[in-house]
Formats: sequence, C-alpha cells, structure tokens
Amino acid sequence: MINKIYKSIHNKYSTLFKFLFFLRYLFAIFFTSVVLFLLIPHFFDFKKKDDVFKNYLLKNYGFKLNKYETIKYNSLPIPNLQIQNAEITLRQKFLKLNVSNLVIYPKLLNIYNYDNFKSKKIILIKNELLLEDTNVKFFINYIFNLKKRLIFENLNLVISRKGSSLVDIKKINFSNYGYNKNVVTGLLFNKKFKILINENYNKINFKLFKTGIIADINFNEVQKESIKSGVFKSKLLKSNLKFNFDYDDKKLKIYNSYFRNKDLSFDNQSVITYHPFFSSRSTFNIEDINIKLLKKIDINKILELKNLIKKINTNNEISFKPKRLSTGLIDNFKLDINLAYGKLIFTKKILISESLFTCSGEINLLNEYPILYYDCLVISEDKKKLLKEFLIKYKNKNESFKLNIKGNINILNNKINFKNISSNNYEATKEDLNYLKNSFETIIFDQDFISIFNMKKIKEFILEIS
Repeated sequence: MINKIYKSIHNKYSTLFKFLFFLRYLFAIFFTSVVLFLLIPHFFDFKKKDDVFKNYLLKNYGFKLNKYETIKYNSLPIPNLQIQNAEITLRQKFLKLNVSNLVIYPKLLNIYNYDNFKSKKIILIKNELLLEDTNVKFFINYIFNLKKRLIFENLNLVISRKGSSLVDIKKINFSNYGYNKNVVTGLLFNKKFKILINENYNKINFKLFKTGIIADINFNEVQKESIKSGVFKSKLLKSNLKFNFDYDDKKLKIYNSYFRNKDLSFDNQSVITYHPFFSSRSTFNIEDINIKLLKKIDINKILELKNLIKKINTNNEISFKPKRLSTGLIDNFKLDINLAYGKLIFTKKILISESLFTCSGEINLLNEYPILYYDCLVISEDKKKLLKEFLIKYKNKNESFKLNIKGNINILNNKINFKNISSNNYEATKEDLNYLKNSFETIIFDQDFISIFNMKKIKEFILEIS
C-alpha cells in the first residue's frame, strides 16, 4: 500500500523534484562564486592602486594621504580596505591627523574595477589630532559640512595655543550619518560626556556624566552677517546659569546673564575678545552672597597657576547692594579689578552707615612672595554712627572722622606693614605703626589673607587700639 502511494506521488511530482535537485547545484555554484569573489582580493597588492585611493580621499573628503604603512583587505564582515598607520593632512588648513586604521568600505564592484572608484563610508580608528585654538572653528565646520559618510572612533584631540595645551579630549566617537548622526561622545577631564546636535545644527545639548553639568545652546534662526547669536542655559550641580550671546571671529559678547544658587546670585555682562589678542571686560552685579564662600578661597592654590595667570588680560567691575531688609553691615560695595601680565590693580569703595571706605592698590601675582601695596581712606560724618555698626560705643554725636592708611601686605607670610597712618589732626609715630602692625598680625592676620575680612576680628582690633 505504501509503495503504491510513493509511486503515485513520485509519478505526479517527479518534475518538481528534479527541479529542486537542480537548484541545489545552482546554489552551490552561486555560493562558491560569492566566496571566490570575496576571497580573491586577498591576493591583490593594493599598494599599486594607492593613487586611486589617494585621489578619492582628496576629492571627496579633503584628506591628503601623506604616508602609510600598508593597505590590507578584509572580506568579513563587509569587504573593506584598511590603510594602516596613516598620516593625513586636511587640505584647506594643513591639519595633520595620525590614524592607526583608515577603513574604506568600497562598493562591491569597485573591489575589482577601480574606474570611478566610490565608497559607502570611511571610518577613522584610533586617531591623534593636535589643533591650535584658531583652527577649532574650521575643524568643526569641516566635520558638519561634509556630505560623504564619515565616522571617527577613538579620536584623541588636544587643543593648544602657541604650543601650550588648553584642553585634552579623549576617545571621541562621532558619526555624520545613521542612528548616531551628530552624536559626540568621549572623555573630558576623565569624565564621560555626550553632545547631541539636532538636524538643523541650531540646538546643542551637552552632558558631563557624574558631575551634574548639563548645558543647552539654542542658536537664533536669523543671524546677522557673520555674527552668530543665541541662548545658553546650564545646570552646574545645584546652580543655574543662563545668558544670551553674540559671537564672531573676533569676540564673544555675553548679556542678559544670570547665575543662581543658594549661596550666590548675580547678573553679568561680558565682552571676551580673542583676536588678535585675548582680553575680557565684565560687569557683575551681585544680588546675594553667602560670606562663608570667601573662607573657601585658597590663595595658595590660585597663585600656583602662574602660567595661567600671566595669560589673563581682564577688566572687571563688581558691585553689590544688599536687599532693603538685609541685616548685613555693608550698604553698598563696588570693586574694579584690572589684571594684565600677572599685575593686578584694584580700586574699592564700600559704604557702611553713610561712611565711605575707599581703597586702591596693586600686586604682582607672578612674584614668589606677592606683596599687596594699598592706599585706603575712611571718611565719616558721624563717627559714633559708624562705630555703632561694629557694636562699639562712642559718646560724641555728629563728629566727623577721616582716616588714611598706606602700606603693604605679604599675603603668603601673613605680614603687614603700615607706611603711614593719619586721622584728623593725628599722625602715627614709628612706635605707633609698630604697635598697630603687631596688633593687626596677632588679632586679624593670625590665619591667612582671607581672614582679615572677618568682622569679629576687625571689631576686636578696633577695641584693642581704641
């Protein structure tokens, strides 16, 4: 019975079976052909065709292939050509890029036919690029204006100025197409970061992981000539920063700026010029400040940054006016600071209970032991009212008071010298100056430079010399 059924099926479908058995030979032939097609190029010497690759990279990517070690063919997972230990120059700016592996993914037919050579994409793996700060804008524009598909894997980028390193960004990954298009990842200050750029390049999101730093940049759609403008927003730990900006090839202007956290709030306007020389001019209007912040300032650590200090050229105006219901000692405060080539010049005005305190001076921060030279003046129409602010009793009312002090301070060795002290009809003698010096260093200058702004110590000093 079974044999009859088998014969019936065989007679009825014999043509189909023959066709299926024939297809297996076609599949075998096709498979063998594909394998041979992919494997045979392993025996080619691609160095003989390097002019084709050089011309293609120069024409389509602006890459000038200066030198390389070898060209290797890989058939899996996708046929590609790997140019190892290559040195590339970006044609327009002569920026040199060292690449461990430059991988070209040619179209299949171009594995054998090099006429009109084309590739699907190229990948640059393990790269080193040293970039002057003046070329940063060019490199960014090059990357985002490139039409051909390009991927950077593990790019180490060092941005420098006149041979001195400014920023070192490591293990950068970037692709200008696909799912990860315009997503930049890497390490900054040994912390992972991620940058997201939208399709129109007018919105940028930056996140530095495990630091609490997040920033958003929104560029205005309408730009004025060569000036780009927009809004910057950032969260720094528990602080908020926001400002508008305009920038071009020469300067950056910051306005409508505010900074807020629980210890400090201020508004700010700045103009930062970076061509032909770096300089900045800023105004800070402090709305609220926790005086305890001053205690966290480490003068020694700041002075260790002498290489950075000597490069700073800045003018700053800082003002502070407490809120009406504030119980603080200061009614108004204004400080002008000019820093250039390590030399800091300042003028300060403080209003306390209608009494004016002014101080001017200078200091060279590049010296091994910086000396602060000062000239201070106190003018009060009511000495009693002024001393009352320091909780010091005084009998006479409406008595005018004028005090002038000149001298210098060694901010690291906790030493002060009084060159001259005069008040109304009083002129301090040499003995008086020595006594005031010793009292000041014992009571006020017993810790560090920042401690001389301690109001309790100032009161104690006034009581001591009264």
